[in-house]
Amino acid sequence: MGLMGIASLVPAVVSAQTPPVEQGGGSFRVQCPTATVRHPGSTDTGGTGTVVNPHPESADAPYAGPQVRTATKDPSGTHTFSPALTFVDNGGAIRCQEISGGDGMMTEADGNQTFMFAFGPLSGLGAIQNGQPGTEFPVVFNAPYTAGDSSGNYQDGQPNPLYDGTSASDPVAPGANAAISDPAGIMNTGVLNGNIPAPLIAFNEDDEFFLTLSNVGMIMRPDLFEQHTVHFHGYPNASSFYDGVPDATWAINIGGSVTYYYLAPDAGTYFWHCHITPPEHLQMGMVGQLYVRPRQNRTVPGTDVYQTSLNQQKDLRTACNPGLPAVSGQPGPDILCSAPMPAKDVGFIHQAGYKYVYNDGDGSTRYDIDVPIQIHGFDPNFHFVGMTFNPEGFADMKDKYFLLNGRSYPDTVGIPPGATVDGHALPASWTGGVSGATNPDPNTYAISTTDTDNNNRPSQPLPSLIVLSASGGPANVCGQAVCGQRAALRFADLDVTEYQTLSSVGIPMLMVGFNAKLLRDQAGNNLYIKTNSITLGGGESMDVILDSTGIAPGTYFLYTPQLDHLSNDAENFGGLMTEVVVIP
Repeated sequence: MGLMGIASLVPAVVSAQTPPVEQGGGSFRVQCPTATVRHPGSTDTGGTGTVVNPHPESADAPYAGPQVRTATKDPSGTHTFSPALTFVDNGGAIRCQEISGGDGMMTEADGNQTFMFAFGPLSGLGAIQNGQPGTEFPVVFNAPYTAGDSSGNYQDGQPNPLYDGTSASDPVAPGANAAISDPAGIMNTGVLNGNIPAPLIAFNEDDEFFLTLSNVGMIMRPDLFEQHTVHFHGYPNASSFYDGVPDATWAINIGGSVTYYYLAPDAGTYFWHCHITPPEHLQMGMVGQLYVRPRQNRTVPGTDVYQTSLNQQKDLRTACNPGLPAVSGQPGPDILCSAPMPAKDVGFIHQAGYKYVYNDGDGSTRYDIDVPIQIHGFDPNFHFVGMTFNPEGFADMKDKYFLLNGRSYPDTVGIPPGATVDGHALPASWTGGVSGATNPDPNTYAISTTDTDNNNRPSQPLPSLIVLSASGGPANVCGQAVCGQRAALRFADLDVTEYQTLSSVGIPMLMVGFNAKLLRDQAGNNLYIKTNSITLGGGESMDVILDSTGIAPGTYFLYTPQLDHLSNDAENFGGLMTEVVVIP
């Protein structure tokens, strides 16, 4: 576990303007502070130094290197610190998200409905339904949830008393993305609201992240009193208290909430899951993806990103100390450093809007489009037994549905022809999607499932179709005047029983990271792998870049060469496959 400093263990306290309020309705309680000791914003915490981000509740701040400051009290003024706490302030912000732990149903590509133990969204609902992360600033998270269907109802058909006409599928409006914090709303929305994959989480390096889990129980299995936890797999927590492993910390009972606290560590692709009887809860669907965006994204435009790497050497947490053995008492190289300095300064200048997978210092992981892809598999027999009060046969577990973002082909590309994906209209000649269908939703592209209460819920919100423009990248970043777009494929494998291989025919894959670590040696040499196939096992993640520069327009396939995984149970077609559409 990585130690992030004593400051990360200090409880977050809401600002004096918004004091904590006790909430009734059992034990449900949702928390999202607008200011903390580490990110006080405009509130007074005493001490010395200047706060890097004056508005952590609503905005990010540029990264220009660490700033040392102190604090003698918390934002509310309730707690004082003597001696003063000392911080290394790298900016960052506060972000929050709320999820439910319960059950739900999903629809396989052959039409079969499958029962799940699952996490579902209780905040960021509009964004998640549109395939985006549900992680929000406090200014959005703490707003009232005022959305609903055309009749002003929650997903279970019960009326939302705060409804003001906001559409529940609006990806931007605060009223559709705020947290549902009242107990009735939590139950009306959370029950049977399971998603596969679980709600997508994304935040920035140096952020403080508050994740509230509310256990709403499983209406399909009222005999089970299942506890749930959240475990960020491979993620360096400062304390096992928030690690979600029940051997080392607590689990949350039905009718209760708990808020996990994280200080965002190194950038990369991680994933998360419930850690209660993992073989069961992972197989049943309690798995989700998480990625951390690097500091380099917040580099001041016009600055050489090599300078960002130099600035990171001034911070004890991220310093790699290259070019040593130890000299004059300085520490030697950190072999566990996640992003070593590049071997030389190539003069890559950051521009507004540029995104990177890692703090690379040379621009080599720059990309245009985020494509999170969760690999998973379902055993329909295990799920059926799990729904029907029978003993589960762990030794006989055998996946028969192979999923990318909770869908098998052709549902992975379940988007109407002519639709817009990542800002690009699909060509009229593309015929891979559905036509005239209401499922997937023609606006959000989410697949809905009719649950046992006869209500439709968006159970699979994330398609895997990738659309790239062969001329849409920034000019000259590829060494020529016309550059294609680059997609960052953030793979996370949460299989319980299988290894999975994915191949790309026609567009080479550039593997730049593995298990949330940049592929670079300690001398700064990039060890990226150019390949046409990758293989992952359960519990592994990988960062791959697809570059459309010089690629002829057309439809390409990202698929598994494991032929028995190109099927949807008895249907000898589909499985682990999606499409990459390259337009001019």
